[in-house]
Amino acid sequence: MAQPYYGLNDEEKDILWNGRHDLGIYGINDFFRMLEENLYKIQYRVMLARYRGKTTCPVCRGARLKKEAEFVRVGGKSISELVLLPITELKLFFDTLMLSETDAAIAERLLTEINNRILFLIEVGLGYLTLNRLSNTLSGGESQRINLASSLGSSLVGSLYILDEPSIGLHSRDTHLLIKVLRQLQQLGNTVVVVEHDEEIIRAADYIIDIGPEAGRLGGRIMYQGNVSELVKNTGSHTVKYLTGEEKIDVPKHRRKWNNFIEVKGVRQNNLKNIDVKFPLNVMTVVTGVSGSGKSSLVNDVLSNALHNHYKGSALEQTEFNSLSGDLKLAQSVEFVDQNPIGRSSRSNPVTYIKAYDEIRKLFAAQPLAKQMGYTPAHFSFNVEGGRCDECKGEGTITVEMQFMADIRLECESCHGKRFSPEILDVEYMGFNIHDVLDMTINQAIEFFGAQKGATEKKIIKRMQPLQDVGLGYIKLGQSSSTLSGGENQRVKLAFYLGEEKSEPTIFIFDEPTTGLHFHDIKTLLKAFNALIDRGHTVIIIEHNMEVIKCADHIIDIGPEGGMSGGYIVCEGTPETVSTCKESSTGRFLKEKLKQ
Repeated sequence: MAQPYYGLNDEEKDILWNGRHDLGIYGINDFFRMLEENLYKIQYRVMLARYRGKTTCPVCRGARLKKEAEFVRVGGKSISELVLLPITELKLFFDTLMLSETDAAIAERLLTEINNRILFLIEVGLGYLTLNRLSNTLSGGESQRINLASSLGSSLVGSLYILDEPSIGLHSRDTHLLIKVLRQLQQLGNTVVVVEHDEEIIRAADYIIDIGPEAGRLGGRIMYQGNVSELVKNTGSHTVKYLTGEEKIDVPKHRRKWNNFIEVKGVRQNNLKNIDVKFPLNVMTVVTGVSGSGKSSLVNDVLSNALHNHYKGSALEQTEFNSLSGDLKLAQSVEFVDQNPIGRSSRSNPVTYIKAYDEIRKLFAAQPLAKQMGYTPAHFSFNVEGGRCDECKGEGTITVEMQFMADIRLECESCHGKRFSPEILDVEYMGFNIHDVLDMTINQAIEFFGAQKGATEKKIIKRMQPLQDVGLGYIKLGQSSSTLSGGENQRVKLAFYLGEEKSEPTIFIFDEPTTGLHFHDIKTLLKAFNALIDRGHTVIIIEHNMEVIKCADHIIDIGPEGGMSGGYIVCEGTPETVSTCKESSTGRFLKEKLKQ
């Protein structure tokens, strides 16, 4: 009887790959060895390229150690077996470890350190991780919390700890664990300063400093400083207004209904337990669950990859699921809007990404002096030679490479950071040269070009308006993409799609778009999501923020725990439905939000 690969046990998989030569059975590896022996190397490489991919090492089976290291065992387990265990199971192993009197005396100090460090990782909500997890697969919040656990282990006193949004990627259920750890650091005799947007962490603070009232040139003032218990109404602070209930994000009066959907069946990626999941079309779906429950595996690894393969004809990577089905014809493309930088070059910036700079360059090339000198729009680009500064190649800075220290970036002595040659800077529009325009914020530029009535100016405003609509009016037109946060990069991409006004139905996938966002910004972001849906698109979001979750049309809650204790569908439905699910950690916190 035919059996799918995922249904085979380890012995059967070994026979499939390596065969059983004593029984005359040959495996897949034998086939490729035969090809290598009978084909020229270049033919073999060309043929093999289409089948090649990363897989677990057949010798060490992913342990990364020689087999001799496996001979040493503690409590019946080798070090390779221990690092594969989730940290919660690892704690159980060491709690129940039985040693002889001599071994216990030798290991006493080591076991104390091991147990303490394991406990610290659990206390910061990372019990679902394994010790062999690669650091480049961790989120920013997870990396920061590991550093926090390391700081607890060092037991330093009299230190100043500064944390930048440690709650990133943390479910509301585990926020109290993070607060407990921060409080422990403070009680040891340290000072803890946290930059944070999470309401629960703000309310747990001894003292808050609120800066505003808006962003960019409209911010930079102290709006409130003092104890959380002493908050008063009628201040100019958005933070205080949300904490006191003067401002809030309203629960939608109606949830959008849906009939059409896309379904992935038999999803087994990472810790997912062979689940079938339906994703509604033309609504806002939010995938929720505690950290490590399998949300990213489901949406980023499987759904996004499968849709990319269906609509664009090539899979980004091999993932474990059975099939993709449903009303696939009702959408025509998929866009995964991640938090990666909007460009690889240090010269990339928001205004070039959204295609507004093309129109700005045309405007400057149309000025009398530019026409007289024969300048084209290309002369006003810092990506090509002609008008940019020859010394810094349009960077505005010069990098001095240091052999034993970090490289130093200095302002270009030729253009003084203005990125263009003096001749190009002589060309002005309404008294401003190209550098002056790039130094404007989005809000300033919209005001500036909005005061003019020309067709080109209208095109520029139309291109830049989406950036203001997603709450990025404070960033500068020429700001390097390397200075943007992950959340800002994601919103620039969202603005690009809003500005495109795509007519064909598209599935948009977002991974924690509220990273780095204030309550006030989340309200603006939700308007942008609704604008996409109103145009006939579908929005799917991985999210922990309850303000976004309560505004969803449909919720898919994964869990119930992280790691191997997760990977199941806990419940599905509207926020009201999920809030009544007793097994759902998301539902418990959602119930409180829906009451407000």
